[in-house]
Amino acid sequence: MRFNRLTFMLVPMAMLFPILSMAHDVTAADQEILNNGGLLSYIQVGATHMLTGYDHLLFLAGVVFYLNSFKDILKFITVFTIGHCVTLIGATYAGITANEHLVDAVIALSVLYKGFENLGGFKKLQVTSPNLLGMVFLFGLIHGFGLSTRLQSFDIGADSFLAKILCFNVGVELGQVLALIPIVFVITLSRKRKQFPAFYQALNWYLVLAGIGLFVYQIYGYFNGQH
Repeated sequence: MRFNRLTFMLVPMAMLFPILSMAHDVTAADQEILNNGGLLSYIQVGATHMLTGYDHLLFLAGVVFYLNSFKDILKFITVFTIGHCVTLIGATYAGITANEHLVDAVIALSVLYKGFENLGGFKKLQVTSPNLLGMVFLFGLIHGFGLSTRLQSFDIGADSFLAKILCFNVGVELGQVLALIPIVFVITLSRKRKQFPAFYQALNWYLVLAGIGLFVYQIYGYFNGQH
């Protein structure tokens, strides 16, 4: 299969449509699954929310794009995972929440940030970029808090409360692994092509534009009371 410039431009455009659908919103169908499925249903819903959480996946794709070795990918993804586990479990258990639109607006800025950094934005501004590992951990905390607001939107009751949180978190981790496999595969394969620099530029510009679009979408939703 040959890669060409048209492909590099069409892939990000095609990805735009599912992102705007915001498919990882809380739904009545998810609540029904949780009501009838026991602890395993929390794993299922957690995995589904990560697999359809396009803002989370875009950020992860941006992180992977910046790295060249599997060792580095594993290190950074582990740090991100620790970050979002801390806030997902901790904030949910403690009942700490915030408006989901505002949290998702910050997550959108993390997508914008990663694309900007990958494109050498800090160098062009002649500014030293923050420590990447530290920023990935910080954004992991924010992404985890976003997942916590989703979980707290459900009626999960008081029985086996911690177990339900942990099962949801396990589902999120499984969904993250399943999502990362094709992401890492495609990026690794594309690195072997001479058109990779064009692919890199196109996808990271897409991260910037998607981050801006998602931020505006969430701020609009906040001021207009959308759910």
